[in-house]
Amino acid sequence: MQARSFSNAPFAHAVLTWFEQFGRKHLPWQQNKTLYGVWLSEVMLQQTQVNTVIPYFERFIKTFPTATALANAELDEVLHLWTGLGYYARARNLHKAAQQIRDEFDGQFPTDFAQVVALSGIGRSTAGAILSSVLGQPYPILDGNVKRVLSRYFCVEGWAGEKKVENQLWALSAEVTPQDRTADFNQAMMDIGALVCTRTKPKCTLCPLNQHCGAYLTDSCSKYPAKKPKKALPERKSYFLILSHQGKVALEQRPNSGLWGGLYCFPQFDSKTELFAYLQKQGVQQYQEWTAFRHTFSHFHLDIYPIYAELNGKKYDEDRTVWKKVEEITAEYKSSVQSAVKYWYDPRNPDQIGLATPVKNLLLEFQKGKNHG
Repeated sequence: MQARSFSNAPFAHAVLTWFEQFGRKHLPWQQNKTLYGVWLSEVMLQQTQVNTVIPYFERFIKTFPTATALANAELDEVLHLWTGLGYYARARNLHKAAQQIRDEFDGQFPTDFAQVVALSGIGRSTAGAILSSVLGQPYPILDGNVKRVLSRYFCVEGWAGEKKVENQLWALSAEVTPQDRTADFNQAMMDIGALVCTRTKPKCTLCPLNQHCGAYLTDSCSKYPAKKPKKALPERKSYFLILSHQGKVALEQRPNSGLWGGLYCFPQFDSKTELFAYLQKQGVQQYQEWTAFRHTFSHFHLDIYPIYAELNGKKYDEDRTVWKKVEEITAEYKSSVQSAVKYWYDPRNPDQIGLATPVKNLLLEFQKGKNHG
Protein backbone atom coordinates (compact mmCIF):
# COMPACT_ATOMS: atom_id res chain seq x y z
CA MET A 1 0.00 0.00 0.00
CA GLN A 2 1.51 3.30 -1.09
CA ALA A 3 0.75 6.93 -0.22
CA ARG A 4 -2.39 8.34 -1.83
CA SER A 5 -2.42 12.02 -0.92
CA PHE A 6 -0.49 15.12 -2.00
CA SER A 7 1.45 17.72 -0.08
CA ASN A 8 -1.13 20.46 -0.84
CA ALA A 9 -4.02 18.43 0.61
CA PRO A 10 -5.32 20.02 3.87
CA PHE A 11 -4.07 17.31 6.27
CA ALA A 12 -0.62 16.96 4.66
CA HIS A 13 -0.23 20.72 4.20
CA ALA A 14 -0.90 21.39 7.88
CA VAL A 15 1.58 18.70 8.94
CA LEU A 16 4.32 19.84 6.54
CA THR A 17 3.90 23.50 7.47
CA TRP A 18 4.37 22.56 11.13
CA PHE A 19 7.40 20.44 10.23
CA GLU A 20 9.17 23.32 8.52
CA GLN A 21 9.10 25.31 11.75
CA PHE A 22 9.15 22.71 14.52
CA GLY A 23 10.17 19.33 13.08
CA ARG A 24 13.34 17.55 14.16
CA LYS A 25 16.00 17.88 11.46
CA HIS A 26 19.29 17.60 13.34
CA LEU A 27 19.29 14.08 14.76
CA PRO A 28 22.48 12.09 14.06
CA TRP A 29 20.86 9.68 11.59
CA GLN A 30 19.33 12.59 9.66
CA GLN A 31 22.75 13.92 8.69
CA ASN A 32 24.29 12.49 5.50
CA LYS A 33 21.49 9.93 5.40
CA THR A 34 22.19 6.35 4.42
CA LEU A 35 19.85 3.39 4.25
CA TYR A 36 22.06 1.56 6.74
CA GLY A 37 22.13 4.41 9.27
CA VAL A 38 18.40 5.10 9.09
CA TRP A 39 17.71 1.37 9.46
CA LEU A 40 19.80 1.26 12.66
CA SER A 41 18.00 4.30 14.05
CA GLU A 42 14.54 2.96 13.20
CA VAL A 43 15.21 -0.34 14.97
CA MET A 44 16.70 1.39 18.01
CA LEU A 45 13.76 3.80 18.20
CA GLN A 46 11.23 0.98 18.48
CA GLN A 47 9.76 1.39 21.98
CA THR A 48 12.68 3.63 22.97
CA GLN A 49 12.88 7.42 23.26
CA VAL A 50 15.11 9.52 20.99
CA ASN A 51 17.32 10.91 23.77
CA THR A 52 18.07 7.39 24.97
CA VAL A 53 18.87 6.16 21.46
CA ILE A 54 21.31 8.91 20.39
CA PRO A 55 24.44 7.75 22.33
CA TYR A 56 23.76 4.10 21.43
CA PHE A 57 23.39 4.99 17.76
CA GLU A 58 26.62 7.00 17.74
CA ARG A 59 28.61 4.19 19.37
CA PHE A 60 27.05 1.60 17.07
CA ILE A 61 27.71 3.49 13.83
CA LYS A 62 31.28 4.22 14.90
CA THR A 63 31.97 0.56 15.72
CA PHE A 64 30.05 -0.87 12.75
CA PRO A 65 30.12 1.77 9.97
CA THR A 66 28.61 -0.59 7.38
CA ALA A 67 26.20 -3.50 7.22
CA THR A 68 29.11 -5.80 6.33
CA ALA A 69 31.06 -4.66 9.40
CA LEU A 70 28.02 -5.46 11.54
CA ALA A 71 27.53 -8.81 9.82
CA ASN A 72 31.16 -9.81 10.39
CA ALA A 73 31.11 -8.89 14.08
CA GLU A 74 30.61 -11.45 16.82
CA LEU A 75 27.13 -11.44 18.28
CA ASP A 76 28.77 -10.97 21.70
CA GLU A 77 30.15 -7.60 20.59
CA VAL A 78 26.82 -6.50 19.14
CA LEU A 79 24.97 -7.40 22.34
CA HIS A 80 27.62 -5.66 24.43
CA LEU A 81 26.99 -2.37 22.62
CA TRP A 82 23.26 -2.93 23.01
CA THR A 83 23.44 -3.58 26.77
CA GLY A 84 20.97 -1.31 28.56
CA LEU A 85 18.84 -0.52 25.50
CA GLY A 86 16.44 -3.40 26.18
CA TYR A 87 14.36 -5.60 23.88
CA TYR A 88 17.46 -7.56 22.89
CA ALA A 89 15.72 -9.45 20.10
CA ARG A 90 16.18 -6.22 18.13
CA ALA A 91 19.96 -6.57 18.35
CA ARG A 92 19.90 -10.23 17.37
CA ASN A 93 17.68 -9.42 14.40
CA LEU A 94 19.97 -6.54 13.37
CA HIS A 95 22.92 -8.92 13.33
CA LYS A 96 21.01 -11.54 11.39
CA ALA A 97 19.66 -9.00 8.88
CA ALA A 98 23.15 -7.58 8.38
CA GLN A 99 24.32 -11.07 7.44
CA GLN A 100 21.43 -11.33 4.98
CA ILE A 101 22.47 -8.00 3.45
CA ARG A 102 26.09 -9.15 3.23
CA ASP A 103 25.27 -12.56 1.76
CA GLU A 104 22.29 -11.76 -0.48
CA PHE A 105 22.89 -8.14 -1.53
CA ASP A 106 26.70 -7.89 -1.54
CA GLY A 107 26.62 -5.67 1.54
CA GLN A 108 24.32 -3.06 -0.02
CA PHE A 109 21.05 -2.32 1.76
CA PRO A 110 18.21 -3.27 -0.64
CA THR A 111 15.97 -0.58 -2.12
CA ASP A 112 12.98 -2.74 -3.05
CA PHE A 113 10.19 -2.72 -0.46
CA ALA A 114 9.56 -6.47 -0.61
CA GLN A 115 13.26 -7.21 -0.14
CA VAL A 116 13.50 -4.83 2.82
CA VAL A 117 10.45 -6.34 4.55
CA ALA A 118 11.98 -9.79 4.09
CA LEU A 119 14.98 -8.84 6.25
CA SER A 120 14.99 -10.16 9.80
CA GLY A 121 13.25 -7.87 12.28
CA ILE A 122 11.90 -5.38 9.70
CA GLY A 123 8.16 -4.88 9.43
CA ARG A 124 6.00 -2.89 7.09
CA SER A 125 6.27 0.41 8.96
CA THR A 126 10.04 0.23 9.45
CA ALA A 127 10.56 -0.61 5.77
CA GLY A 128 8.40 2.34 4.75
CA ALA A 129 10.22 4.67 7.13
CA ILE A 130 13.64 3.68 5.77
CA LEU A 131 12.77 3.90 2.08
CA SER A 132 10.78 7.12 2.38
CA SER A 133 13.36 8.82 4.57
CA VAL A 134 16.40 8.12 2.39
CA LEU A 135 14.99 7.61 -1.10
CA GLY A 136 11.70 9.51 -0.90
CA GLN A 137 9.71 6.42 -1.84
CA PRO A 138 5.97 7.04 -1.20
CA TYR A 139 5.30 4.60 1.62
CA PRO A 140 3.15 5.42 4.67
CA ILE A 141 4.26 4.41 8.16
CA LEU A 142 2.40 3.34 11.27
CA ASP A 143 4.57 3.43 14.37
CA GLY A 144 3.19 4.08 17.84
CA ASN A 145 3.26 7.86 17.45
CA VAL A 146 1.44 7.80 14.12
CA LYS A 147 -1.17 5.39 15.48
CA ARG A 148 -1.89 7.81 18.31
CA VAL A 149 -2.25 10.86 16.01
CA LEU A 150 -4.52 9.06 13.56
CA SER A 151 -6.58 7.38 16.28
CA ARG A 152 -7.36 10.75 17.86
CA TYR A 153 -7.85 12.69 14.65
CA PHE A 154 -10.26 10.15 13.15
CA CYS A 155 -11.67 8.88 16.50
CA VAL A 156 -10.77 5.30 15.68
CA GLU A 157 -12.42 2.93 18.13
CA GLY A 158 -10.66 -0.14 19.51
CA TRP A 159 -7.16 -1.23 20.47
CA ALA A 160 -4.60 -0.82 17.68
CA GLY A 161 -3.22 -4.27 18.38
CA GLU A 162 -6.37 -5.83 16.93
CA LYS A 163 -5.92 -6.67 13.27
CA LYS A 164 -9.18 -5.00 12.22
CA VAL A 165 -8.20 -1.73 13.93
CA GLU A 166 -4.64 -1.89 12.63
CA ASN A 167 -5.86 -2.37 9.07
CA GLN A 168 -8.14 0.65 9.47
CA LEU A 169 -5.20 2.75 10.68
CA TRP A 170 -3.03 1.59 7.78
CA ALA A 171 -5.73 2.66 5.33
CA LEU A 172 -5.97 6.08 7.02
CA SER A 173 -2.20 6.49 7.02
CA ALA A 174 -2.04 5.79 3.29
CA GLU A 175 -4.96 8.16 2.72
CA VAL A 176 -3.25 11.17 4.36
CA THR A 177 0.39 10.49 3.41
CA PRO A 178 1.48 12.52 0.36
CA GLN A 179 3.20 10.93 -2.63
CA ASP A 180 5.54 13.94 -2.70
CA ARG A 181 7.57 15.06 0.34
CA THR A 182 6.86 11.69 1.97
CA ALA A 183 10.08 11.80 3.99
CA ASP A 184 9.23 15.14 5.61
CA PHE A 185 5.63 14.12 6.23
CA ASN A 186 6.52 10.82 7.91
CA GLN A 187 9.11 12.51 10.09
CA ALA A 188 6.59 15.22 10.99
CA MET A 189 3.95 12.67 11.98
CA MET A 190 6.43 10.92 14.27
CA ASP A 191 7.48 14.27 15.74
CA ILE A 192 3.90 15.43 16.32
CA GLY A 193 3.16 12.16 18.11
CA ALA A 194 6.31 12.37 20.22
CA LEU A 195 6.27 16.09 21.04
CA VAL A 196 2.65 17.30 20.77
CA CYS A 197 0.12 14.46 20.60
CA THR A 198 1.67 12.71 23.59
CA ARG A 199 0.13 9.79 25.51
CA THR A 200 -0.75 11.93 28.50
CA LYS A 201 -1.36 15.68 28.63
CA PRO A 202 -1.28 16.24 24.84
CA LYS A 203 -0.52 19.83 23.82
CA CYS A 204 -3.61 20.12 21.63
CA THR A 205 -3.50 23.92 21.34
CA LEU A 206 -0.09 23.61 19.64
CA CYS A 207 -1.13 20.85 17.25
CA PRO A 208 -1.40 21.75 13.55
CA LEU A 209 -4.29 19.29 13.17
CA ASN A 210 -6.51 20.54 15.99
CA GLN A 211 -9.05 22.34 13.77
CA HIS A 212 -10.41 19.03 12.48
CA CYS A 213 -9.23 16.56 15.14
CA GLY A 214 -12.23 14.56 16.33
CA ALA A 215 -10.81 13.84 19.77
CA TYR A 216 -9.87 17.49 20.39
CA LEU A 217 -13.23 18.82 19.21
CA THR A 218 -15.09 16.40 21.49
CA ASP A 219 -12.64 16.72 24.41
CA SER A 220 -11.99 12.97 24.32
CA CYS A 221 -8.22 12.65 23.75
CA SER A 222 -7.89 10.32 26.73
CA LYS A 223 -10.24 7.88 25.01
CA TYR A 224 -7.98 7.43 21.98
CA PRO A 225 -6.20 5.27 21.19
CA ALA A 226 -7.98 2.61 23.22
CA LYS A 227 -5.71 0.91 25.73
CA LYS A 228 -4.73 -2.71 25.42
CA PRO A 229 -7.09 -4.90 27.45
CA LYS A 230 -5.36 -5.42 30.77
CA LYS A 231 -4.20 -8.78 31.94
CA ALA A 232 -2.52 -9.41 35.25
CA LEU A 233 1.12 -10.19 34.56
CA PRO A 234 2.20 -13.59 35.84
CA GLU A 235 4.96 -13.74 38.44
CA ARG A 236 8.01 -15.99 38.29
CA LYS A 237 11.00 -16.59 40.54
CA SER A 238 14.64 -17.18 39.72
CA TYR A 239 17.62 -17.71 41.98
CA PHE A 240 20.87 -16.20 40.69
CA LEU A 241 24.10 -17.78 41.91
CA ILE A 242 26.87 -15.20 42.13
CA LEU A 243 29.72 -17.68 42.32
CA SER A 244 33.09 -16.06 42.96
CA HIS A 245 36.53 -17.62 42.52
CA GLN A 246 39.78 -15.66 42.86
CA GLY A 247 38.02 -12.38 42.14
CA LYS A 248 36.20 -13.68 39.09
CA VAL A 249 32.53 -14.50 38.69
CA ALA A 250 30.93 -17.43 36.88
CA LEU A 251 28.68 -16.47 33.96
CA GLU A 252 26.82 -18.50 31.37
CA GLN A 253 25.61 -17.42 27.96
CA ARG A 254 21.90 -17.80 27.31
CA PRO A 255 20.67 -19.50 24.13
CA ASN A 256 20.30 -17.13 21.17
CA SER A 257 16.52 -17.24 21.34
CA GLY A 258 14.23 -16.65 24.26
CA LEU A 259 14.70 -14.64 27.44
CA TRP A 260 17.91 -12.58 27.41
CA GLY A 261 18.89 -14.44 24.24
CA GLY A 262 22.64 -14.42 23.64
CA LEU A 263 23.36 -12.40 26.79
CA TYR A 264 25.47 -13.46 29.76
CA CYS A 265 23.82 -14.27 33.07
CA PHE A 266 24.64 -15.88 36.38
CA PRO A 267 23.82 -19.59 36.71
CA GLN A 268 20.10 -19.69 37.45
CA PHE A 269 18.04 -22.09 39.54
CA ASP A 270 14.30 -22.52 39.87
CA SER A 271 14.42 -22.93 43.64
CA LYS A 272 16.63 -22.14 46.61
CA THR A 273 16.74 -25.85 47.41
CA GLU A 274 18.17 -26.64 43.98
CA LEU A 275 20.80 -23.91 44.33
CA PHE A 276 21.83 -24.99 47.82
CA ALA A 277 22.07 -28.61 46.68
CA TYR A 278 24.47 -27.49 43.99
CA LEU A 279 26.59 -25.53 46.49
CA GLN A 280 26.66 -28.50 48.84
CA LYS A 281 27.89 -30.66 45.98
CA GLN A 282 30.80 -28.25 45.57
CA GLY A 283 31.57 -28.42 49.29
CA VAL A 284 30.58 -24.78 49.74
CA GLN A 285 29.02 -24.26 53.17
CA GLN A 286 28.87 -20.47 53.44
CA TYR A 287 26.75 -18.16 51.36
CA GLN A 288 25.04 -14.79 51.58
CA GLU A 289 21.54 -13.93 50.45
CA TRP A 290 21.53 -10.53 48.81
CA THR A 291 18.49 -8.28 48.57
CA ALA A 292 15.84 -9.68 46.25
CA PHE A 293 14.34 -7.44 43.58
CA ARG A 294 11.82 -7.52 40.75
CA HIS A 295 12.61 -7.19 37.04
CA THR A 296 9.54 -6.68 34.87
CA PHE A 297 9.30 -7.79 31.26
CA SER A 298 6.46 -6.93 28.91
CA HIS A 299 4.73 -10.25 29.62
CA PHE A 300 5.68 -11.20 33.20
CA HIS A 301 7.35 -10.14 36.46
CA LEU A 302 10.57 -11.91 37.42
CA ASP A 303 11.48 -11.89 41.10
CA ILE A 304 15.24 -12.36 41.37
CA TYR A 305 16.91 -13.76 44.49
CA PRO A 306 20.70 -13.28 44.32
CA ILE A 307 22.82 -15.64 46.43
CA TYR A 308 26.55 -15.04 46.76
CA ALA A 309 29.14 -17.76 47.47
CA GLU A 310 32.87 -18.29 47.06
CA LEU A 311 34.55 -21.45 45.86
CA ASN A 312 37.78 -20.77 47.77
CA GLY A 313 39.67 -23.37 45.79
CA LYS A 314 36.98 -26.02 46.20
CA LYS A 315 36.35 -28.44 43.38
CA TYR A 316 33.27 -27.99 41.25
CA ASP A 317 31.26 -30.54 39.32
CA GLU A 318 32.23 -31.81 35.92
CA ASP A 319 29.40 -30.21 33.97
CA ARG A 320 30.70 -26.77 35.00
CA THR A 321 34.42 -27.27 34.48
CA VAL A 322 34.69 -25.83 30.98
CA TRP A 323 34.44 -22.13 31.76
CA LYS A 324 36.23 -20.91 28.65
CA LYS A 325 35.72 -19.79 25.08
CA VAL A 326 34.30 -22.50 22.83
CA GLU A 327 33.22 -22.63 19.21
CA GLU A 328 29.46 -22.72 18.79
CA ILE A 329 27.75 -23.32 15.46
CA THR A 330 24.42 -21.53 15.27
CA ALA A 331 22.24 -22.29 12.29
CA GLU A 332 20.10 -19.30 13.20
CA TYR A 333 22.92 -16.92 12.30
CA LYS A 334 24.37 -18.97 9.44
CA SER A 335 27.90 -18.64 10.74
CA SER A 336 30.35 -19.86 13.33
CA VAL A 337 30.06 -17.50 16.27
CA GLN A 338 32.92 -17.44 18.76
CA SER A 339 30.89 -17.66 21.92
CA ALA A 340 31.64 -18.03 25.61
CA VAL A 341 29.03 -20.52 26.76
CA LYS A 342 30.46 -20.76 30.27
CA TYR A 343 33.43 -18.88 31.65
CA TRP A 344 34.91 -16.89 34.51
CA TYR A 345 34.23 -13.16 34.13
CA ASP A 346 36.77 -10.72 35.56
CA PRO A 347 35.00 -7.47 36.57
CA ARG A 348 38.38 -5.74 36.83
CA ASN A 349 39.23 -6.55 33.20
CA PRO A 350 35.84 -7.20 31.64
CA ASP A 351 35.38 -8.71 28.21
CA GLN A 352 33.22 -6.77 25.77
CA ILE A 353 30.12 -8.93 26.06
CA GLY A 354 26.39 -8.38 26.38
CA LEU A 355 25.07 -8.52 29.92
CA ALA A 356 21.44 -8.74 30.99
CA THR A 357 20.61 -5.56 32.90
CA PRO A 358 20.04 -7.25 36.31
CA VAL A 359 23.36 -9.06 35.87
CA LYS A 360 25.17 -5.83 35.05
CA ASN A 361 23.74 -4.18 38.17
CA LEU A 362 24.67 -7.12 40.42
CA LEU A 363 28.21 -7.15 39.03
CA LEU A 364 28.50 -3.48 40.01
CA GLU A 365 27.42 -4.41 43.52
CA PHE A 366 29.98 -7.22 43.54
CA GLN A 367 32.72 -4.78 42.57
CA LYS A 368 31.68 -2.27 45.20
CA GLY A 369 31.75 -5.00 47.83
CA LYS A 370 28.51 -3.72 49.33
CA ASN A 371 26.93 -7.12 49.70
CA HIS A 372 29.84 -9.33 50.62
CA GLY A 373 32.89 -9.34 52.78
